[in-house]
Amino acid sequence: MQSFMLSATACASALLFFAAPAAAQQQHQHTMVNPGDITWRDGPPSLPKGAQMSLLYGDPSKEGMFVMRLKFPENYRIPPHTHPTDEVVTVVDGEFNIGMGPTFDPGKTKTITAGGVIAMPPGTQHFVQTGTETVVQLSTRGPWGITYVNPADDPRKTQ
Repeated sequence: MQSFMLSATACASALLFFAAPAAAQQQHQHTMVNPGDITWRDGPPSLPKGAQMSLLYGDPSKEGMFVMRLKFPENYRIPPHTHPTDEVVTVVDGEFNIGMGPTFDPGKTKTITAGGVIAMPPGTQHFVQTGTETVVQLSTRGPWGITYVNPADDPRKTQ
C-alpha cells in the first residue's frame, strides 16, 4: 500500500509539473482599472454603429475569460440576437432595457438600472434598447460572438 501511495504521489507531482506551465501561459495578467483610466474606441463591427467599447481584461477573440465595457448612446437599439457563451451584464450607468425573444418589441423590455445584473445562458434570444446614454460591463468567455435572429439585422452585412 505504501508503494502504491508513493507511486501515485510521484505521478501526481509529475502531472502538476508539466500542467502548471501550460495553465500559467493561458492566464491573463493582473489588471486594475479606475473609471478615469478607461479609453473608449468604436464598438465592434458586430454591433450597430454608435456603440463604444473598452476592453478591460482578456481577449474576446481567444478562449478564456474577458471583461469589456460597452457605452451605448441615447435611443440605441440592438436587434434580437444570441451569444454562444454565458453572459453576465452589469449596468454601470444609465438604464439598459432588455427584452427576450426573437422579435424586437419595446413594450416587452425590462429596465435594468445602474448596479443591476443580467445573466443569460448561451443561445438566449434577446434585444436591447436604451433611452439615455448607458454603460454596461460584459463578463463572459471568448471567443465572443453574436448571431442575429434575422441575418438582415447583422451590421457586418452592410460594410
